[in-house]
Amino acid sequence: MGVRGAQPPGSTMQTCAQLIELAAARFGRQASDLAPEDDLFEALGIDSVQALELLSELERTFGIELPDYELAEVRTFADLAFKVDERR
Repeated sequence: MGVRGAQPPGSTMQTCAQLIELAAARFGRQASDLAPEDDLFEALGIDSVQALELLSELERTFGIELPDYELAEVRTFADLAFKVDERR
């Protein structure tokens, strides 16, 4: 798990909380066990195919398009929340 304490700014924190809830529900984890700085792949125990499935769900949920190649730049929930907020 990642380092707890540092938080993403403003609305990105709200987006991050939504992402954590959605990902936790999808992959059978407890949202309370996940933090913004946690590595997505390690914290959720997912592979790249599952990450792409999550990406598709996020696109539907948030009404955005997030190119697959941008996922390569994402390691943490906070990183992903920032990318989502950039696209809104």
